[in-house]
Amino acid sequence: MSLTVGLVQFTAGDDPAANCEALLGYVNAAADGGAQFVLTPEVSNIISTSRSHQEKVLHRQADDPTLKALAALAKARGIHLLIGSLALKSGGDRFLNRSFLLAPTGKVLAHYDKIHMFDVALGGGESYRESAQFQPGNRAVVANTDIGKIGLTICYDLRFPYLHRALAKAGAHILTAPAAFTVPTGKAHWHTLLKARAIETGCFVLAPAMTGQHSPARATYGHSLVVSPWGEVLADGGTGEGVTFATIDLKLVQEARAKIPALGHDREFTLDHAQQ
Repeated sequence: MSLTVGLVQFTAGDDPAANCEALLGYVNAAADGGAQFVLTPEVSNIISTSRSHQEKVLHRQADDPTLKALAALAKARGIHLLIGSLALKSGGDRFLNRSFLLAPTGKVLAHYDKIHMFDVALGGGESYRESAQFQPGNRAVVANTDIGKIGLTICYDLRFPYLHRALAKAGAHILTAPAAFTVPTGKAHWHTLLKARAIETGCFVLAPAMTGQHSPARATYGHSLVVSPWGEVLADGGTGEGVTFATIDLKLVQEARAKIPALGHDREFTLDHAQQ
């Protein structure tokens, strides 16, 4: 089965209404370009370093205007749409970082809350503590759709191979990796990690990314990627805003897994601590 995908890449700010307007334009452009499956980046509705501002402008899922607008557009254009993630109020003291997979009817087929929190100090004064802002999820998600079985991940999840392996062993043909990767980690690891996850699982990996300078304190790497099950980069969005297109053939999943059937070669083992 051949499938044309369109990966949205843009520079979100701290105004959800403005970000939504931009998203609608890019999703329409992707559909105009023939994409049957359109994907947006992580935190597509807002990038802000101010918790108090987020408290003022974010919504619960049932009331979120960005989710409503994109669901209506998915239905109007008859496309599958991955909203890479939205920052949402949870009803608790932390927000949700939640990805949504929408059917061409506009219905939410699946949602996934980011499991792994980006708590790091990169040096040079750049540090992040997502666990203070977002409530981590605890469930992996594979969605059975008309365009294949799709495993959902978000950004920092990319560094945890066991999650992707579990999704592939549960039947996923496509793994989604929407992100807002930092520039230093993006330059060092983005392409390598995405290729590794594709090779290890025999899945297509679709990674729509944020790009550019979001505020004086925050910039992201860009380079939305489409990676084949054999680890080949089929499309790279560079650093500009826009839509990156690729056509993928899901039969390549079976071919890659037949050549390297590693998903069926797991073995139990014990771990010894040797001492000198």
